[in-house]
Amino acid sequence: MKVLLRRQKTLILAFIAATVSFLLGVTLPINLRANQPLKPIQAQVLTVSQSQEQKPISNINQFKQAIAHRVEFSQQALAQLQGMRFQSSTVPDQFQGTTIREAKLDSQHKAIALTFDDGPWPKTTTQILDILKENNIKATFFWVGRYLQTYPEIGKQVAAAGHAIGNHTWNHQYLKYNQDGAAREIDRTSSLIEELTGIQTSIFRPPGGILNNGLAAYAQKKNYAVVMWSADSFDWRTLTESLIDNVMKQAKSGGIVLMHDGGGNRARTVKALPDIIARLRKEGYIFVTVPELLQMQEQELKRQETAQK
Repeated sequence: MKVLLRRQKTLILAFIAATVSFLLGVTLPINLRANQPLKPIQAQVLTVSQSQEQKPISNINQFKQAIAHRVEFSQQALAQLQGMRFQSSTVPDQFQGTTIREAKLDSQHKAIALTFDDGPWPKTTTQILDILKENNIKATFFWVGRYLQTYPEIGKQVAAAGHAIGNHTWNHQYLKYNQDGAAREIDRTSSLIEELTGIQTSIFRPPGGILNNGLAAYAQKKNYAVVMWSADSFDWRTLTESLIDNVMKQAKSGGIVLMHDGGGNRARTVKALPDIIARLRKEGYIFVTVPELLQMQEQELKRQETAQK
């Protein structure tokens, strides 16, 4: 599966090139393969056919209006393509308001989502970002609002790298919440995420995985997908080797792996992550974000429905 952000950047670049060629009346070479950059355009001498030379522009105002219309259309379409970046943390409609522990994929689709809770956090979040970048992996980060407020630049780095962002409450407490209290915890965090990154997230993970203290109920009422996990690394309490074993024993197609980049000393997670990635890859897994994982399930369901018709 192609990485969502790379595909969006390619579409944007291709669209700009196509627009320029349309306005100038020439054809430019465009490479739409997501894994390759656009080929450089060699300097060319633009020629005009004799028939074009012989056709004068009879109505300058009409010509200007046509160009203005094309430019306006191009700007609007480009804005829509750029806006696709902010959809990377949304899930298909059918999963909104539900609780998810894993995606339902057949064993042939060995996709898995790495998730990191309790950030953004100094040092370890950026270390994890570097490891993910080296391995060309997009993950999902569930943020605590007060930590994002404290470390906004780290949060911006995560978003700029194209990772999916989820809500993990403002204070990360295991209290019982009424609706107003839950609203403060969740709404305040989502507002700050959008303010700093432009991302409107639709995924929520309750602290401690607690589903009955009012937070998950409010999140579902607001159409968040409540994202749990199918593989718990227990990285907050185990040694590095045990951490790796925990992930590998529970890994499955459509799985969601729980790890942490913040909320304490996460040096063990940083140390274990490269080995986890290498071992999962050796077993044939590809790495996607939680929204991408759910999109894969949606596509699989549509395929099955089509096959039954």
